[in-house]
Amino acid sequence: MSVDYLLHESPVGFGIFALKMQSDTVGARLKEVQDAHTDLGRFGKMVQLVSFAPFQGASQALENANDVSEGIMSEYLRTVLESNLPTTTGKKAKNKVVLGVGDRNLAGSIKQAFPGIECETGETSELVADLLRGLRLHAEKLLKGLQTGDVSRAQLGLGHAYSRAKVKFSVQKNDNHIIQAIATIDHLDKAVNTFSMRVREWYSWHFPELIKIVSENQKYAKCALFIGDKKTLSEDSLHDLAKLVDDDESVARAVIEAARVSMGQDISDADMENVMTFAQRTVDLTNYRKTLGNYLVAKMGIVAPNLAALIGETVGARLISHAGSLTNLAKYPASTVQILGAEKALFRALKTKGNTPKYGLIYHSSFIGRAGMKNKGRISRFLANKASIASRIDNFSMQPTRKFGEALKGQVEERLRFYAEGINPTKNEVAMKAAMEATLASIQIDDPTAAGAEEEIAAPGVTGNATEAKKRKEKKSKTSKSADADVDMADIDADAAADAKAAKKAKKRRAEEDVKMEVDEEAVAKKLKKEKKAKRRAEADGEGLVKGEVPEEQIKKKKKKSKAE
Repeated sequence: MSVDYLLHESPVGFGIFALKMQSDTVGARLKEVQDAHTDLGRFGKMVQLVSFAPFQGASQALENANDVSEGIMSEYLRTVLESNLPTTTGKKAKNKVVLGVGDRNLAGSIKQAFPGIECETGETSELVADLLRGLRLHAEKLLKGLQTGDVSRAQLGLGHAYSRAKVKFSVQKNDNHIIQAIATIDHLDKAVNTFSMRVREWYSWHFPELIKIVSENQKYAKCALFIGDKKTLSEDSLHDLAKLVDDDESVARAVIEAARVSMGQDISDADMENVMTFAQRTVDLTNYRKTLGNYLVAKMGIVAPNLAALIGETVGARLISHAGSLTNLAKYPASTVQILGAEKALFRALKTKGNTPKYGLIYHSSFIGRAGMKNKGRISRFLANKASIASRIDNFSMQPTRKFGEALKGQVEERLRFYAEGINPTKNEVAMKAAMEATLASIQIDDPTAAGAEEEIAAPGVTGNATEAKKRKEKKSKTSKSADADVDMADIDADAAADAKAAKKAKKRRAEEDVKMEVDEEAVAKKLKKEKKAKRRAEADGEGLVKGEVPEEQIKKKKKKSKAE
């Protein structure tokens, strides 16, 4: 199909170009044709500028860029097309104009608005793609009133504004902080474990008996930082030391007694200072790990509360991080969520034709650990299904709530009980309906106006007499309304009585008609019976039977006579 016009969307405005020379579609891939698009002298002979509509400012450019990205034809673009292209009106146009457009969705919007325009895109036509590429390359020379560098500067500013608008589009659904927090927590866990082992190994040269008494890494680092030189430890430090080991006085006393008979070597002050500095860093990292964990819990409660209520904050955050975003996780089917994080095992199983993995990151959920060995695959599939539902609810809901996540968690609990004891679980329809009712009830409680609660608020400058007068007026209106309601109820009662009376009459009339119909039916039956008797008598007379006798008796006499003969 030959192209008549081209639409050039640039950061400085919209340009309409007419095509003067068209190359053959078959020879579009030739090197000479491709070089013609890159040469300004040869390309300028192929196209001619019809109109250039510049943007009035950065805000208008950003608005039109957003519309083009979503495939919407803006009013400004509509005006440009109406004023520069023929046959743009009318439902049926004989000679349609063919317009080359870069975006497929925008082409659909233009065709829907203007039946007289037929659009060709770069995806369906190589010729249109090459021509639009040439326009972008030579835009500064072909568009009137532009200087060197105007298009590049406008493109840079529009790109920054467009990116900022996309980033600020969904502030509440900002899951990037969750991804960064869970990645930092994973690194901190490794660092804290490595540092704690180093503290234990380093300080054990001075106090080796402490490892057997205090085995936990965090408590060990705090105790080492508190004790320092074991020679300074005495009974006076018992209460302070007991605070570091969860107020266990027996453990604190065992540490003091072990310090008295310790076999560790003495170290210099400089070495002890370095050991204490390193222990302090380990304790600080442990405290920061707790703080970051609390931050992750709070952030998951805002961004993905249902997913956190179902599967836990840590596992839910790892799923979001592995998927890339909450939106990507919501797009995944349940089968993908089930093995998310086990991609290497999956591809290895497909390559070796072995058994595919049953679970990925959701294996860290407590539900998988509580299930039996033969039911781990079943419960992982069921849990992935519910996690997919929870992520979609979190992604598309406008108000965060944990009701659906708690309902889904209850379903998983019931499914575990079903596998263990055989008790039938609640149906999904019933559970979701109850969760929806609980959510609506909580919304009404949070919003007093939704529950019908009314509150009198005195406006500034309104006196108390005016307020009382207003109350009296409202009371009077309520009284009049109640009186009107009583009158209406009386009318309704009267109408109901009349309707009941009419219904009674109709019922009586129908009963009389039924009786009459029964009488008529009896008369008809009697008449038919008489006709049958008359018919039998006529037949008997025809066979030579005697009148006045019952036909049956005469027939019997005739049969006996024939037998005797």
